Amino acid sequence: MGLGGCIILIAVGAILTFATDWDMQGVNLDLVGIIFMIVGLIGVATFSSIAKRRRVVVPQQTTQVVDDPHHRNTTGYSDGYGA
Repeated sequence: MGLGGCIILIAVGAILTFATDWDMQGVNLDLVGIIFMIVGLIGVATFSSIAKRRRVVVPQQTTQVVDDPHHRNTTGYSDGYGA
């Protein structure tokens, strides 16, 4: 379940808890809505902790340019085909 599924669970739970007044025999919709919201919040927390571990920043490696006069091209051309 991704982040979108967790947010949908929270929304459905909130709708069942706060926006409905249905009475079903044997089912407490307020409790079901609260359970959906709690499961959605746990899912969001789990997803964000996993996503945080994936985003490891690797420092960019820099290369040093060494100007060696013994390997310098004497013709002025970089590909070696110049006159």
